[in-house]
Amino acid sequence: MSQFNRRAFIKTLAVATSASALAFPSIVRAGSAKARVIVVGGGFGGATAAKYVKLLDPGIDVTLIEPNKTYTSCPLSNEVISGHRDIKTLQIGYDGLKKRGVNVVHELVTGIDRAKKTVTTQGGKKLEYDALVMSPGVEFQYTGIEGYNESMINDIPHAWKAGEQTLILKKQLEAMPDGGKFVIVVPKGPFRCPPGPYERASLVASYLKHSGKTKSKVIILDANDSHSKKGLFNQAWKKLYGWEKEGLGTNGMIEWVKGAEGGKVTKLDAKSKTVSSDFVDVKADVLNIIPPHKAGKIAADTGLTGTTGNNFEMGWCKVEPMTMASAVDPSIYTIGDSCVAGEMALYGNPNASFDMPKSAHIAMTQAKVAAAAIVAKVNGLATPQPYYTNTCYSIVDEGYGFSVAHLYRVENGTFKYIKEGSGVSLMEMPDKSPVPDIYRKIEAEYADGWVRNVLADAFG
Repeated sequence: MSQFNRRAFIKTLAVATSASALAFPSIVRAGSAKARVIVVGGGFGGATAAKYVKLLDPGIDVTLIEPNKTYTSCPLSNEVISGHRDIKTLQIGYDGLKKRGVNVVHELVTGIDRAKKTVTTQGGKKLEYDALVMSPGVEFQYTGIEGYNESMINDIPHAWKAGEQTLILKKQLEAMPDGGKFVIVVPKGPFRCPPGPYERASLVASYLKHSGKTKSKVIILDANDSHSKKGLFNQAWKKLYGWEKEGLGTNGMIEWVKGAEGGKVTKLDAKSKTVSSDFVDVKADVLNIIPPHKAGKIAADTGLTGTTGNNFEMGWCKVEPMTMASAVDPSIYTIGDSCVAGEMALYGNPNASFDMPKSAHIAMTQAKVAAAAIVAKVNGLATPQPYYTNTCYSIVDEGYGFSVAHLYRVENGTFKYIKEGSGVSLMEMPDKSPVPDIYRKIEAEYADGWVRNVLADAFG
């Protein structure tokens, strides 16, 4: 960002009322830097936060701590499994952040002392911070299914963190015989990438269809009774893969079983790769169990996660809507998949209609809100008015995609969903005619452009 644009940003912040600015004291410390900001976690959220704090105010000392030297995007990694994409197209390093002046430390964070405001790494480093951005992603819970544990993940991969697991599942799919069953076990939400399991099922079916393994089945055993973009997926499955209806035993290549009718898996026979619920037993040739999620371990160890409340609160980080600051520590900003953000998440409202999805786009938006709030605080200015956006593409076959877009604002200290401007891809044209194939093809092309752009935005 040019010096002019940085000045313009600061002036924009200064437009806010002086009373609000006075109520939000600035960070003050001696030394050459205005403040020390540490970012824990170098995914889409963490990388974006580190970049934009430094971009908006170069005088702030920014350190990103991330153990891996290469990041692999989860978005569109299902295309790697199906053979539509090389995994290298989803990988990027941290040189772009280093060139912008971000200190990048490739170590694991082992402890955070909130009272002393220090971060300790596995290598023995102890770093002080004035503001801390927590973006640790998710941790998997290998409990709840009798007979299943973490030691099995190379034989029964989840592939819900892109990289080695993605390639393991790809090899298993390629080795599956015609007539085999590829079984996906979906956990109760919330989980990272709400449409992800159904996109995976689609692309596995695409691989089977185009490789001549047309006698095979893709079976989704879902602990939930509905899912993201359900109408669009069903429409695509009917057109491409012979989808008929919900349940087992249909003629279509994809079968979906909801939780209330046997989709909630409770037991595994690992030797035979048979999963069981209260209603069904399914033997898989390739078994893909996606474990339930919770916020990354370091967030829980730091005391940032909820321990009581509904399913949307337990194990996740609550936040303040205006800044993404932790609800339990105002000097820590929790962003991305580790946090909950929405009416149900914050207030336990059973009638609430939304919770922000755990997506890359949301993580980046939350990161920019947090970065702007930190820069404003450092400079003694009022918090900017935040808006949150989400875009999520799903690919169901080569040249066939669709998307969802969400907008959110903050009103009276709470998140509010903005219906105007939000929505999903059309299922039919205004005159009730079918959506032309070119629409789906364009959205598939947009998806590829989107992932390249967000990788450049976060890491470049």
